[in-house]
Amino acid sequence: MIKKLFLFIFTIVSLNVFSQVQSYYDDVDLQLTGLALKNELATKITATHVKFLDYTPEVWIASKTTDVNPNNPNEVLLIYGFENGSDSNLENDRTRNINVNGGSPSDWNREHVFARSLGNPNLGTVGPGADAHHLRPADPGRNSSRSNRKFGRGSGNSGFSSIDSHQGNDGPNTAAYYPGDEWKGDVARMIMYMYVRYGNVCLPSAVGVGNNTNTPDDMIDLFLKWNVEDPVSDFERARNTYHENTNNTAAQGNRNPFIDNPFLATRIWGGDSAQDTWGIYTNNDNEAPTVPTNVVISNISFTSFDVSWTASTDNEAVTGYDVFVNGTLTQQITTNNTTITNLEPNTNYAITILAKDLVNNKSALSTAVNGRTLEDTVAPSAPTNVVSSNISDTAFTISWTAATDNNEVASYDVYLNNQLDQNVTELTALISGLAATTTYTAHVIAKDTSGNVSLKSNTITINTIEGGNGVANELFISEYVEPNSGNNKAIEIVNLTGRTVSLEGYSLQKQSNGGNWVDNLALDNETFILQGSSTSILPNDVFVIIHSGASEIELTSNADMEVPSNANPPYQFASPLNFNGNDPIGLYKNGVLIDMVGELNNSSNHIQNITLRRNGDISQPNPVFSEQGEWEAFPVNTYSGIGSFTSTLSTEDNQILNAIGIYPNPVKGNKLSIVNKEEVTLNIYNILGNLVKTEKLKANAKQIDISTLSSGVYLINFTSGQKSSSKKFIKL
Repeated sequence: MIKKLFLFIFTIVSLNVFSQVQSYYDDVDLQLTGLALKNELATKITATHVKFLDYTPEVWIASKTTDVNPNNPNEVLLIYGFENGSDSNLENDRTRNINVNGGSPSDWNREHVFARSLGNPNLGTVGPGADAHHLRPADPGRNSSRSNRKFGRGSGNSGFSSIDSHQGNDGPNTAAYYPGDEWKGDVARMIMYMYVRYGNVCLPSAVGVGNNTNTPDDMIDLFLKWNVEDPVSDFERARNTYHENTNNTAAQGNRNPFIDNPFLATRIWGGDSAQDTWGIYTNNDNEAPTVPTNVVISNISFTSFDVSWTASTDNEAVTGYDVFVNGTLTQQITTNNTTITNLEPNTNYAITILAKDLVNNKSALSTAVNGRTLEDTVAPSAPTNVVSSNISDTAFTISWTAATDNNEVASYDVYLNNQLDQNVTELTALISGLAATTTYTAHVIAKDTSGNVSLKSNTITINTIEGGNGVANELFISEYVEPNSGNNKAIEIVNLTGRTVSLEGYSLQKQSNGGNWVDNLALDNETFILQGSSTSILPNDVFVIIHSGASEIELTSNADMEVPSNANPPYQFASPLNFNGNDPIGLYKNGVLIDMVGELNNSSNHIQNITLRRNGDISQPNPVFSEQGEWEAFPVNTYSGIGSFTSTLSTEDNQILNAIGIYPNPVKGNKLSIVNKEEVTLNIYNILGNLVKTEKLKANAKQIDISTLSSGVYLINFTSGQKSSSKKFIKL
């Protein structure tokens, strides 16, 4: 009797809760499942989204009502926060004064839970970028720490995930972000709302690390799991209530359905059952479907086979099946047949199936049925048409025509002088680290997924060239990109020396606001070098450094180095690639400034909102910026030139300047001897890039006076017309 009374009371309470929001869903068929239900909800929340908020001030206004601390009306709750404010660390606070919103460390700002840059396109600050259903108050420091990291698994309080990583600011091993036990359900339901409301603009896989194999669309298992593990709070429900009521100052008019009933996510995407807060699904059906029978494996190949079975029955309806391979859940489907792929040849597999109904009652597993994939004993054909290209003093590229196989070619072994050099999956390979003027042979062998090996391809002979036959004797900056907004920032460096140049000793710095030179970025820092690039530049090639927040395809596809925005000092905020038009950028070699974009000691926005490309007749670095003499300006947000540089000079054009000599070096006295065959202008710069001496020299000059120079490292620059040459010397 007590149990029956409890059930009766529970049912009444559930119906009352549902009745409060039921009118909102009167025109939604809540008995639908799968993508049909998703589409119904999308139509509803889009139609009722009658007010699009201004990012400023309306989102601030809404947050000061929807995110008030239930225990203190003078505070807002901070997403990702967990500490009561008693320690000295502001970033972990759970609450903050409601009236200190802004960007200072002690303020609170607005966190885009679906990170703006992870949208397609960038969510910006209008439309999805100003949708209050995913904008939450946050500590500025913790907001910055999360940055645009994808969400991933963890436990306890918020912080970087030690389990999941992704391609991001720190490269392929960027740690994902765990929002914390208290907030993970909130995050999941916000991502679900954004996906249903904005479709492919806000893909769950773009903002979380997880698997969508077992869902009918892009929803990933991570958010389904969090939706189950962290039930809806009254705090979330209050936000929903505010935004439905358009009489409120900054209300949108629509609701987040997954806050109203988390089980809607289960009905759409499957997975473990979330809470059915309405009680209209899970309280009326406790009967599981029958066990699937007559499981049959057919159409067996090397890497796949088909599975079918007799459909289960249920007192209501069977809505799907979980398919297990060797005890691991592999598929969640709605039909009683499927194809299992990505298997290994000549391998045994056990298949079991269970059935599910509308409320996620599950049958027992079917009897296991075993199948074995076919054995592959046939080797691939030999690769053909091996050719070489881009031959330099230390490297060359080879390419070939793909091999064929009865199953699948997995990779290629590349041999240099009959020794294995590398294994690749593409039809091309860069062979580097070679000696100049040396003869090499190369051939390729194909492998299939079973390890069968082909005969070797044709062998080719390559002769590396002699280095140093270029038009320059030093690297220099060839392009500078500073956009009108965002982080599509880039620096390009070109090698016209005719030889492969190691980047060891080279670095970039910025003169912050025309003040001090800061944040020395070593260009041979392998942590930031992208896969496929190296710490050397081949002859006539370029090296492109970009901000990790860059999104333009011309920048990301040509990048060799990516500076993350959340790296440790001195690279915090992607410095020095976070220049803002008033930060001259210097190329340094062994601590000496050799080239520069921007005027020294100029804190004005003189190189803001512009793309600058070095003229084709320039072949040497210059520590003095001369835009009119050496650079061509292009409209803001021009990216098309990144990735290549065309020089209009020949070797003969610069051989006279390159032949200029200085001695002794280091020099102990006050005279520096010069060997020059034509009239030149001489400029000497100290290590900071300051001009300390200038002089015109006639042809065949003998010496210059350096008595006014103190001991140190200097750069001497010779110019003649549009040609220039630079050399370093040391005064003892």
